Amino acid sequence: MIRKPQLRSEVVSYDSDLLILVDSEDNEVGELDKAACHDGEGLLHRAFSLFVFNPQGQLLMQRRAKSKRLWGDYWSNSCCSHPRIGETMSQAVTRRCEQELGFAVDSLFVYKFEYAAQFGDCGSERELCSVFVAEYAGEPIINTEEASEYKWISPDELEAQFVDAPHLYTPWFYMEWRQLGPQLDKLLTALKHNDTRAE
Repeated sequence: MIRKPQLRSEVVSYDSDLLILVDSEDNEVGELDKAACHDGEGLLHRAFSLFVFNPQGQLLMQRRAKSKRLWGDYWSNSCCSHPRIGETMSQAVTRRCEQELGFAVDSLFVYKFEYAAQFGDCGSERELCSVFVAEYAGEPIINTEEASEYKWISPDELEAQFVDAPHLYTPWFYMEWRQLGPQLDKLLTALKHNDTRAE
């Protein structure tokens, strides 16, 4: 069900933000502003995706703001962004979750993967992305600079929607869910027990 969101507005990212360029082994090879990282076919940079579940096992999804350069107005996972220079991935996840969704989480690292996706002539994502899960029992207060609405969805409903309307979703969301789905019961159990694992 799509909820009538509690809203706030705060600019939390800029095209001039420096992203961390990496190779496929996650070795840092430089820094470049966000706009340039996403031009053309894109340059490989460090990123993360967060999947937030409620105690009932539903996933928090967000619809990306229409103003987004890449995949604006598409539905995606709970939160995704880039770490800042000198910031650990866990710190970045906590910071960005608060900035976009209005709450903090203790996140659990699951896996890391490399992907590339082109969005017409607007640019590309080319990321080495660390994927995290977390649990939260409340409702978000979404930042309208980043997201226009949100909904909680059951895994079964999400699977059905990926079949019926895959064009509504960001490509990384689909790729990540293909990995998370088969181990979801294990991950949700780990979150219940506040299990953690090293990055």
